Amino acid sequence: MSHAIRKLGGMLLTLIVASFIIFAAMFAAPGDPVTFLIGNPENMTPERIASVRAQYHLDEPMLAQYWHWASGALTGDFGRSFQYHQPVSQILAARIPVTLALVGYAAVLLAVFGIGLGVLAAVRRGRPTDTVIVGGTTLAASIPSFVLGIALVALFAVQLGWFPVAGAGSGGLDRLYALTLPAFTLAITALAIVSRVTRQSMIEQFSSEHVEAARATGLAERFVVRDHVLRGSWGPIITMVALVIASMIAGTVAVETVFGISGVGSLLVDAINTHDFPVVQAVLLFMVVAYMVVTTAVDLLLPMLDPRINRRAVSA
Repeated sequence: MSHAIRKLGGMLLTLIVASFIIFAAMFAAPGDPVTFLIGNPENMTPERIASVRAQYHLDEPMLAQYWHWASGALTGDFGRSFQYHQPVSQILAARIPVTLALVGYAAVLLAVFGIGLGVLAAVRRGRPTDTVIVGGTTLAASIPSFVLGIALVALFAVQLGWFPVAGAGSGGLDRLYALTLPAFTLAITALAIVSRVTRQSMIEQFSSEHVEAARATGLAERFVVRDHVLRGSWGPIITMVALVIASMIAGTVAVETVFGISGVGSLLVDAINTHDFPVVQAVLLFMVVAYMVVTTAVDLLLPMLDPRINRRAVSA
């Protein structure tokens, strides 16, 4: 219980610091928000400028502005978009489901293929299969996601016509179908990390005492791998998969832009290009919160999956 309280307290402190950094970065960004709020230069009268500054608290010190923004964010109020003239929370609510569907799809692909290839490489360690898997996944990870996405669109969408060129589908199976290429693009770039951690963790388990004892009992090798080697390797594997999935939220920026998906990532790009500061702040805060929630949840649940972690924490 004390470990959970410490983790949640650290999460809260990190969130406060991260939110202040995000707000301060936007505060220090070049350009006057009043210019984007008023728009038409003919309306840039001293009275209009003063009115807009008072309305958006731009005439107050930075700490006061941060307090208005942070206190509003706690209740889900991130202000109004400069570009869309709508509450930022409504814009995010419309975009988040698409991004979460994309990340969830990519996470499934990553876990299945990443762990599967890592297991195969560990079982075939030192053989050509191992070399091919390590080399192939490393090569895939070295390709930037936007380059890989463009290549997949050109081949499978334009040339073969198997998938739509852009969009996220209308929902259900259509959304799953439309997000296939983007999800593969998002997953492939992280495949090498998960497969390599899986391989290394399993190789270390192969030489452990409990695995040798299982072999000595005459247990078939496939059961040794499944019940002893892989089971003892889950801690590092799950931790790495969680870290990669958490970082995928930020990775959607390039993927959603390439595939024309109206998600949080493409919203961030549009907001930066149009100097829509409230939207930029809200999206960045969402990405930070999503990363922290995933990593903290795994950190709290991991001792349940691997009791050895809890024992090491207590002994330390």
